[in-house]
Amino acid sequence: METSETVKEIRSRTGLNRKEFCQKFGIPLRTMEEWETGRRIPPEYIPRMLAYYTRSIDTDNARNEIRNHYDIVEDAEGNKVVIINDLRFKSRRNIDWNTVEQCLKEYVGSCVQILETSDEIYIGKDFPDEYTHSKDTKSLKGANRHANASQIVEPMIKIAAGKTFAPNYEEKHVADAKYGWYRYDTRFAIPVYNDEGNLCRYNIFGARILIRHDEDGKMYLYDILRIKKETSEPLEQ
Repeated sequence: METSETVKEIRSRTGLNRKEFCQKFGIPLRTMEEWETGRRIPPEYIPRMLAYYTRSIDTDNARNEIRNHYDIVEDAEGNKVVIINDLRFKSRRNIDWNTVEQCLKEYVGSCVQILETSDEIYIGKDFPDEYTHSKDTKSLKGANRHANASQIVEPMIKIAAGKTFAPNYEEKHVADAKYGWYRYDTRFAIPVYNDEGNLCRYNIFGARILIRHDEDGKMYLYDILRIKKETSEPLEQ
């Protein structure tokens, strides 16, 4: 295995995305990107050192140290919901989708396992652009919910359920979706504040996760679609 693939595989096993991994181990983000893409070869001891330390860390605790802006809870029916605790995009208008895209690029290279099916979903380079600049995004009325969902991509994949399959019929995806498409349902909740700035409830939204099954045999996140507010009762604070 090439050194770049070794470094990428070590990080993938931790469940941390590139930015989180760099924060945990004190590696410059650009250096890590160059190692993983093969543009720069790390010293021989680096893969061995990373392999040793990643075996000893508690990845759940490592993730919690870095991320505290969401929680995964269950509603009254026992269905999982990702709760956003801290809104990154508070404005309801004039969403800067280029900023959203940059945030999504932090996930590139990550691998998330779906709890219900144990499917391993990779996040490739095509996802940030597709999510922020697709026709579905530009036609959205609820741009704010779409933008804020970008900060909980991994937990939304983790709790996904209701897997369905459809073959690929599009010529442009003959390679990157050679083995077809999968769709999953997922849910998340956004906090709602009153005029005094106090949290009063959470509005729940449903979404569809679109996965392409690449010719390399891996499953990749392609887009998150149909983000709609549910008609059920909101979660009360």
